Amino acid sequence: MKKFIRFEYPGLLLLLLLLISCTNVNGPKSDSRDTIPEYYTDEDFKSVPKIDAHMHIQNYADTVFINQAEEDNFRFLNLNVFKSGGKPIEEQQKFSAELVQVFPGRNAWVTTFSLDNFNNEGWQQEVISYIKQSVENGAVGVKVWKNIGFFLKDEKGQLVMIDHQRFDPILDYLAKNHIPLIGHLGEHRNSWLPLEKMTVNGNRDYARAHPEEHMYLHPERPSYEDYINARDRMLEKHPDLVFIGAHLGSLEWSVDELAKRLDKFPNMSVDMAERVSHLQYQALTEWQKVHDFFIKYQDRLVYGTDLRSSAMDIVNKGIKDPAGIKKHAHEVWMRHWQFFSGDQKMRVPKVEGEFRGLKLPREVVDKIYRTNAEKLFPVFRIR
Repeated sequence: MKKFIRFEYPGLLLLLLLLISCTNVNGPKSDSRDTIPEYYTDEDFKSVPKIDAHMHIQNYADTVFINQAEEDNFRFLNLNVFKSGGKPIEEQQKFSAELVQVFPGRNAWVTTFSLDNFNNEGWQQEVISYIKQSVENGAVGVKVWKNIGFFLKDEKGQLVMIDHQRFDPILDYLAKNHIPLIGHLGEHRNSWLPLEKMTVNGNRDYARAHPEEHMYLHPERPSYEDYINARDRMLEKHPDLVFIGAHLGSLEWSVDELAKRLDKFPNMSVDMAERVSHLQYQALTEWQKVHDFFIKYQDRLVYGTDLRSSAMDIVNKGIKDPAGIKKHAHEVWMRHWQFFSGDQKMRVPKVEGEFRGLKLPREVVDKIYRTNAEKLFPVFRIR
């Protein structure tokens, strides 16, 4: 018996090893090879398709941003804006439509409308006709700016807010035709504070350069809450309107306050243009709250920067050459990517102090950088 065991054991061992080897070859591969990582890294930045859903490209000199966007795997949404004394909206529209042809698959654009004849009887139909023509020409949405509430006045000389009844037929038209409205309504809450009490450097820089819009210097104007309430009343009147609150819906200072509006208005989303620094500021002391906000509202948040050649951080640095502008755009996009995707400690130019990146799962990063914008503006689904 003992002799039999000594003779057969080496053969059994060899057979067992052979079976194990065959199992490893033909069976499933190791999870470490096939499983997609839960998080992105800095190295993923250029390989991941992204959308910057809030930019202002108004002339061919600005197309240097587009060149960098292509290198960094960004498409972008170009926003037209009506300003008294600014570039005529017809010229903005013509140029925006040209960009789509010159850079196919790289961009889409949003129209706006004139406020010049606001108190005239035929103004509403004039605006609706212009919006219709713009959409036929390729526009994918409409933008309204803070001059509604800041400078626009009715025939009695009173400031007009976005909930004014004269806007109702226009907003009804947008809702009926499923045309998204991007609204920069009101302003960041820092505007009602003196420079030294503002929370982020970007707001200080803008207020210094635009004192006519620094609300602290104009106590005769409405309060911060007045603008927020007017916007909320407008959304209550038009519940079917697809609305994107530009600049975190002017609720940049508190993810709690922003969450209340997202809960109340199911058709409301917000972009982050020129307000990522406010999220970073809140992350200084309430990192978990900011992180959890992104997890809970991941389907309602859209990435944007407000990049343009007249941005204060570009002007203050004296950046004028194309290479410098490209470098600046890349640095902005890269810092934001690190904040959303990584968990390293960070310092940025617009925030005093050190904070940690949010380390959002790649599914959430994909939503805020691409798929949410694709749902709001389906043209981006076609490449």
